[in-house]
Amino acid sequence: PVYGQPAGGGTIGGVLSCNSAGPRRFKAGAARDHFLGVHALSGRGETFKAGGKVVKNVTGYDLCKLLAGAHGTLAVMTELTLKTLPRPAATETLILYDLEDAAGLAALRRAAQSPLELSGLAHLPAATSKSGRAETRFRAEGPPSSVRERINSLATLIGSLGETTREDGTEAEAGWCAVGDAQPLRDADTHLWRVALPPTDAARVAAQSGAKRWYYDWGGGLIWLAGGDAHTIRGALGACGGHATLFRASAAMRRQVPVFQPQSAALAALEERVRKGFDPECILNPGRMQPRPAAAATR
Repeated sequence: PVYGQPAGGGTIGGVLSCNSAGPRRFKAGAARDHFLGVHALSGRGETFKAGGKVVKNVTGYDLCKLLAGAHGTLAVMTELTLKTLPRPAATETLILYDLEDAAGLAALRRAAQSPLELSGLAHLPAATSKSGRAETRFRAEGPPSSVRERINSLATLIGSLGETTREDGTEAEAGWCAVGDAQPLRDADTHLWRVALPPTDAARVAAQSGAKRWYYDWGGGLIWLAGGDAHTIRGALGACGGHATLFRASAAMRRQVPVFQPQSAALAALEERVRKGFDPECILNPGRMQPRPAAAATR
């Protein structure tokens, strides 16, 4: 759904190729952090394998990490080995209402710095949330008794900041699926940006972005923005070290605006050398991460 397509249409290969991550990213890592081994076919027509079938990896260059997030431009993956974790036995969400962005993000950081081991930290402004009220959301997962104790401790830690309520079971799960799929912005008749940045800069960047609506995930380390132009959004990032990716947009806008954050000349040259090493003729997903070469465009 985050790409504007129906739910259930994705593949595990697509998740790894995009290095996707949901609200657990700050705790559990991204897709690449669970990618142990791969068999693949390069653009040269050569098969290769990397990694292994166990977590300990001493096989040389970590090509799995390189392929994750390459959007299929380096190789065609034919076999994958992944690390999996048990589904949490219990989930509970504490929702804190009516905080402005800066206060909500401060509450998220306070919770993140606690020993409560939370797995979800998001803030939805009133203009974005389903309830019409600003919601600062905290999630705990694990054994039922542990979840209950941690949520009670969290309520003691931040309960004085405003009204709170709790969700559990399927209600809590549905709420976090919506956050991860950018569903709070699904009815926004405009393009969608995904901005990763230091959490301490999140409120400022959102306010300066020119976007119509937005919300925060990963404890403030991620902003989903509806609307706004590339120059304003990427200019707001300034020197904070963040990057803005155009996630959903019309074909016309994609032809005019770089989808990915523009790179320095040195980094772009390094990326090009790596890509040429795997796919010298640019036959794998041409134009996805770089401008389509003239030769590839005529094939």
